Amino acid sequence: MLSKLFPRIQAKPLTERIQSRDAFVYLDRVQKLWGWRATEDERWMVLYNTWAFIWNVLLLVLLPLSMSMEYVQRFKNFSPGEFFGSLEICVDMYGCSLKCVYTMFGYKRFQAARKLLDRLDLRCTSDEDRASVHRSVALANRCYVTYHILYSGFVVINWTGYLLLGSHAWRMYLPGLDSEKNFLVTSFFELLLMSGVVTMNQCTDVSPLAHMIMARCHMGLLKDRLTKLHSDYSKTEKEHQEDLNRCIQDHSVILEYVNLLRPVYSVTIFVQFLLIGLVLGLSMIHIMFFSNFWTGIGTMCFMFDVCLETFPFCYLCNIIIEDCRELSESLFQSDWLGASRKYKSTLVYFLHNLQQPIILTAGGVFPICMQTNLSMVKLAFSVVTVIKQFNLAEKFQ
Repeated sequence: MLSKLFPRIQAKPLTERIQSRDAFVYLDRVQKLWGWRATEDERWMVLYNTWAFIWNVLLLVLLPLSMSMEYVQRFKNFSPGEFFGSLEICVDMYGCSLKCVYTMFGYKRFQAARKLLDRLDLRCTSDEDRASVHRSVALANRCYVTYHILYSGFVVINWTGYLLLGSHAWRMYLPGLDSEKNFLVTSFFELLLMSGVVTMNQCTDVSPLAHMIMARCHMGLLKDRLTKLHSDYSKTEKEHQEDLNRCIQDHSVILEYVNLLRPVYSVTIFVQFLLIGLVLGLSMIHIMFFSNFWTGIGTMCFMFDVCLETFPFCYLCNIIIEDCRELSESLFQSDWLGASRKYKSTLVYFLHNLQQPIILTAGGVFPICMQTNLSMVKLAFSVVTVIKQFNLAEKFQ
């Protein structure tokens, strides 16, 4: 059923021409909707830029401010559950705005990265290589659809739960509308606005995951080529040298691809690392002290989605570090003993480069890996401990 609505989540047969850049089809469509990509038709440039400016200012600037304004103007009207339910979203929303802005400014880097993927695709001539690309493209698109379902599910569940209780899910300040007198109208506008900002946030979270999935795909293809080096005895020594040189070029392109994306994802993941402990801590306090059944389900969905913002990408970065080690082992275990002196000297140089793992850092400070992610998650328990020690939950009640 799902594959009929989103056909690209399944690997296409080899009879169809699939490129690595097809891994971002769904992601690109949504980013174009929000104005994060340049329009191809210059006739619509002004209209498109106006559309992009309005929506991004509304969702990334005015919406977080509207939630902050609500604290200033109607703080006494908040129940403890409403306050913590709104605060956890508001804090994450400011981080979302920073991530979205940096992702928008990384547009040119993403375009350059796609061209590098096109160069790597030229090396995929066998059916096995193309099948591997098809599977990775389907996986990246499947990640986008999965994130969309989970993020949208949180919005719908949280909004519905508060609606059944007769209160607002996020308490946004909407000029000209009284939140009490126009309850259903303001609740509906909250749903629309929150759906928009959550979809933007989803783009910033799926983008690094999809790009690094394709990087790992081509690293796996390179590993297979390294294993087969100097194994075809029908080739001349010159041809073997050319095969090795092409593998060196492939590795260089992969490194260039990662380095292009590194500045963008360094900032976005850094922001998320700073927020994850605080946001999860506030959510845990909400569940432990102030939630009921329906609001608890919505908060748990939110916590799960917050973990999705970093966990899969950190896990993938750990796998890529392991892939780098396997690349050097594959080259070393290839049949090079009977090769020429020039081939061996080139191999030693290449082997030294392969032993340098691809490590991404968040803000140039934290290595993006599972250990860092778990350390940041532990901060949530520190937030809960502080609340319990000072009996702040009882004071709110």
